[in-house]
Amino acid sequence: MFFVVVIGFGYFLSYYFDSQEILIVAVVFSVIISFISYWFSDKVVLSMAGAHPITRENARELYNIVENLSITAGLPVPKIYLINDPSPNAFATGRNPKHAVVAVTTGLMERLDRSELEGVIAHELSHIGNWDILLSTIVVILVGFVALASDLFLRSIFWRKSDDREGGNGLMLIVGLVLMILAPIAATLIQLAISRKREFLADASGALLTRYPDALASALKKISHAPAVQSAKNTTAHLWFDDPFGPKEKSPWFHKLFMTHPPVEDRIRALLNK
Repeated sequence: MFFVVVIGFGYFLSYYFDSQEILIVAVVFSVIISFISYWFSDKVVLSMAGAHPITRENARELYNIVENLSITAGLPVPKIYLINDPSPNAFATGRNPKHAVVAVTTGLMERLDRSELEGVIAHELSHIGNWDILLSTIVVILVGFVALASDLFLRSIFWRKSDDREGGNGLMLIVGLVLMILAPIAATLIQLAISRKREFLADASGALLTRYPDALASALKKISHAPAVQSAKNTTAHLWFDDPFGPKEKSPWFHKLFMTHPPVEDRIRALLNK
């Protein structure tokens, strides 16, 4: 689908500008970006977060929790990274369960008790087991490309002479403008909707893994009231266990469309079946 969307954009632009080179560039671009995002996305994310690897020797309790829960879930033990940040949070990344990473902040280990920490780790391992780590990466790349293509098209139409936009091309211009304005909005909403749905699924899977949903609900309460993660970025916000930009006021339904995570109240209600 990624190839189809990228090549579709390339075909439209090449048709409008009457240049086959644009389509060729779109195909080459899609191949290169797909390769880079699949093989190196985890390294990019970890570098952005300032994470460093740990071993059993320098973080025995965390390593044991991840190892035990991985065995219970039937997953390979992922690499474990630590982020020096006082705000409690965590995320998982990687291209598949065999090449997965779980990263936690120092604040998560300091502010959560063992059962709450197990709940968060089980949630992240569920993301790995459900292949959310790859899905979220592909969606990010796709949304980024759609936004970039839209911006380039909207800028370039002003460079063309008015007589180039008459007749049939005038209709194509109108269609293109509508699509290029709405496409990034629609793509972003799809990205956020997917992210929110996968969070609910990971909560449910994590609770089944530990058999103790109350601990995960308690961890959510603590993390939702914590300050922002210093290394958080808009492009990776959806990867975190909860919104890394700190607590927010309750929002009306329209604003919820643009949230990277479901409201904490809804997640806790689902976990506790209330």
